[in-house]
Amino acid sequence: MHLPRSTSPSAGSDQDRSGRTRRTRRTLVVLGLGTAMFTAGALGLAPGPGGSTPDASTRPSPARAEAGSVAALQEHVRRLPQDAPGWAALGMAYVQQARVTADPATYRRAEQALRVSLEREPKGNTDAETGMGALEAARHDFGASLSWARRAVSDAPYSSLAHGVLADAYTQLGRYDLAFAAVQRMSDLKPDAPALARASYTFELRGDTGQATALMRRSLDASGTPAERAFARAHLSLLATESGRPGTGLRQADRGLRELPGDAALLEARGRAHQGLGHTARALDDYTAAVAVAPLPGRLLALGELRESLGDTRAARQQYAVLRAQDQVRRAGRRPADVDEILFASDHGRPADAVALGRQAVRARPFLAVHDAYGWALHRAGRDREALAEADLAIALGTRSALFLYHRGMIHQALGEPAAARADLGTALRLDPRFHPLHAPRARAALTRIDATP
Repeated sequence: MHLPRSTSPSAGSDQDRSGRTRRTRRTLVVLGLGTAMFTAGALGLAPGPGGSTPDASTRPSPARAEAGSVAALQEHVRRLPQDAPGWAALGMAYVQQARVTADPATYRRAEQALRVSLEREPKGNTDAETGMGALEAARHDFGASLSWARRAVSDAPYSSLAHGVLADAYTQLGRYDLAFAAVQRMSDLKPDAPALARASYTFELRGDTGQATALMRRSLDASGTPAERAFARAHLSLLATESGRPGTGLRQADRGLRELPGDAALLEARGRAHQGLGHTARALDDYTAAVAVAPLPGRLLALGELRESLGDTRAARQQYAVLRAQDQVRRAGRRPADVDEILFASDHGRPADAVALGRQAVRARPFLAVHDAYGWALHRAGRDREALAEADLAIALGTRSALFLYHRGMIHQALGEPAAARADLGTALRLDPRFHPLHAPRARAALTRIDATP
């Protein structure tokens, strides 16, 4: 992939060609930063030295800001019920609100609004088509997301955001060459904050964290709203922390939280940075705050495992109970399990159940992280040769993930391959010495055992 180039002559006329309102386009831009490409992948604030934020009562929370946007759009479509762009904007605002609050009912409202927009304007309604693609991606139905994205690109080949949703779907479906080509096309059309963020992610997937960081900084510079800047800050924080620079990660998250206090992704990123620095009490506060804003499975699992690592098994069990309740809802809706649900079943449930979840998930979504989770489930079930094949797929692009390497290292150890195990475990700990509150100590213990064996 090349670096993002300057805007092509045709890209600047997207809004004129579509005839959409400025509000609709801005909603699309914000939505473009919050889709499933980064699903890693959801309170009170967590003040403290080096990590304090302004009082929540003096600054609007992200959830309140989203609610204000939704209320304004609701009033708009009440006054102009035949306005297809207005309904599309409302639907996309609901998607963004659901991303902040993790409320499944909001996704249903998003679909209703987008469907109304499509009824009002069945043909060439690129905003609603793009919104539907982003909605299905947020609900992790990437096959449906791909169908909508293709339709949007067909109707509006110069829409950079349609190409962005197309790239997200291809990425999660494991079709990386097509995903990278879609990101390049998006960047050629309009190298704005969403395009630069996606370009950053393509380099992150391939293990080039330096270029990923440089492009995410450009995305930050191109951001036009606090929400866009918060998105970039959160990812800059995680890129730094997970590359062994938690101090830089902490500074990025703090800057983001000064601009947008209470943002769950930034709180999670700051908690991860505190964890990397060994500040477990502050990490606990930030994870608790993030979960209170949006109790996504990954955050619940991280908080539970951090509590377990500190010996607070009772509080850890409470987090795990919430996860199990969420899983019952997922099963009732017949949705495939996500990565965190597979890992939770592997480490805190029945490995056989985790294998079944992983098998179903990898068929629907053969993404790197899903291969990793499925491989770990197979390992926990004692099926290590199969597990190794999945672990190899997880790092096939060169992704630098301490957790992925730890998983593969433990699989190598179980297969009686100490040299390969030592290489993977050592690389994981050099990359991120505190990559996980439970697994990082286990990685060190495994290396000790390997080195003690003749």
